[in-house]
Amino acid sequence: MSRTTTMTVRLSGPLNDFVAANVGENGTYENVSEYIRDLIRRDSERVEKEAFDRLKTELLHAFAAPESSYEPLTAAQVVARNQA
Repeated sequence: MSRTTTMTVRLSGPLNDFVAANVGENGTYENVSEYIRDLIRRDSERVEKEAFDRLKTELLHAFAAPESSYEPLTAAQVVARNQA
């Protein structure tokens, strides 16, 4: 079940002008809420892509390493290493 939350954001000066230029008749978005939702979605996608890229880099590095460099690890050791 989806939940709706109302948030208040205060903008002034250049930030307010920038948002105003992107909303309304001449802007890309019909209203500020639409604009903010799009920014949040894009940021979420960026965070997911960065996590995927880190994983991909680690896997490429692991597969390129010689098999003699592998060492057995428990799941707890892997989790602890990745939290560091």
